Amino acid sequence: MTSIQPQRVRRLGPDGDPAGGDFVLYWMQAAVRTTANHALEFASERANQAGVPLLVAFVIDPDYPESSLRHHRFLVEGLSSVAPRLERRRAGLRVEIGSPPQVISRLAGRATELVTDRGYLRLHREWRQEVADSVVIPTYEVETNLVVPVEVTSNKQEYAARTIRPRVHRRLEDYLLEPHEIESAHDGRALSGGVDPGGHDRIVEQIDVDPAVPPSARFRGGEEAALENLDRFLEDLVDGYDEARGEPGVAGTSELSPYLHFGHLSPITVVAAARQATGGSGDGYETLVEELVVRRELSHNYTWFQPAYDSYASLPGWARQTLDDHRHDPRRHIYSTDQLEAAETHDPYWNAAMTEMRETGYMHNYMRMYWGKQIIFWTEAPEAAFETALYLNNRYFLDGRDPNSYAGVGWCFGLHDRAWPEREVIGKVRTMTAGGLERKKDMAAYLRRVEDLTGVKPAGSG
Repeated sequence: MTSIQPQRVRRLGPDGDPAGGDFVLYWMQAAVRTTANHALEFASERANQAGVPLLVAFVIDPDYPESSLRHHRFLVEGLSSVAPRLERRRAGLRVEIGSPPQVISRLAGRATELVTDRGYLRLHREWRQEVADSVVIPTYEVETNLVVPVEVTSNKQEYAARTIRPRVHRRLEDYLLEPHEIESAHDGRALSGGVDPGGHDRIVEQIDVDPAVPPSARFRGGEEAALENLDRFLEDLVDGYDEARGEPGVAGTSELSPYLHFGHLSPITVVAAARQATGGSGDGYETLVEELVVRRELSHNYTWFQPAYDSYASLPGWARQTLDDHRHDPRRHIYSTDQLEAAETHDPYWNAAMTEMRETGYMHNYMRMYWGKQIIFWTEAPEAAFETALYLNNRYFLDGRDPNSYAGVGWCFGLHDRAWPEREVIGKVRTMTAGGLERKKDMAAYLRRVEDLTGVKPAGSG
């Protein structure tokens, strides 16, 4: 028996009882934290039941697609943060550099059982299935990065937020439960080994990653940093988050997405803390639940049920049709990928957004929508615009290569949206304009904020 809700646990294989071994192996990959980690607690419980210690393993893939120095530094900072927390819980930690399926399959040769957390992208799912097919011990996958497990919410790809919202809210209270921390009955710290997770620079030096995208000076990875940012956000949540979040010129967003992406923070922890701070009511709290649970879980639904989530072909048929109808419309400006990366367009607001993204690994949520839609206007074909937006997204954002990111780029092209009045180039896909920004937002404040954050004056900002 286990205290983790059975709907969070999926047996990947093979059939049979636990084997004789030296430890239970928890393959930590998607949830690098000890707080509200259902997979960790499930593995701890299984180890106690088997009368063996727990070994936690993380494998750094030096060939991970589209990874940069920025991504790897944040990742390693997360490992450095989790190491002493696991040691206090008497669990072993082994960090290795290599092919995750190969390393985990080797380590599983000494394990009684294998537990892993769930990944939602194609590569993550392939990794887990490859391991499950290669080992001879019971293998479990535990959902811990969503509030409501994806299959509990729906058994198909949902069309939009309005279709998934009632499904999420119907089960929300059942799953807003942080798992109990399970004390390790057997000391596994002697099992620790591999590379030192505290040696950030030494680890990164061993990985051949793109050095052209440097680490973010604005964000530090790890569980402690995530919880510190959460504490800061809770003050904003109480003091008008619902209004401040939409203003690019102020620090009104949660800025928690990098920590959610790397698994340094659980969405359940965020909602539970927000509920305590607000009493579980108010516009700020309701907006947070909409964004963090409904919209985020819509994105995971998309990547789970849509095999081509990273392809232009995954867009709704109406969106592809209207963009195709307008593919030959004249473009007032055409920019190369290099010009876009350098933030050298005629639009100072777009340049500021690209500068924030390139220099810090983050961009204000409202500006992300504007940023993506302008690329459609400035690229010769909609398919090329999609590829360019996804390339820049995955290269520079700390939270790139994430279900939220894939759905976010897709939304700029009509995903999870409806048809709007028809316009040149963009057709019936929702548009955003510089004039609209100026009417609705204090864009002068945003230009100043980006310069303050990055030390770079956006081109065209005067």
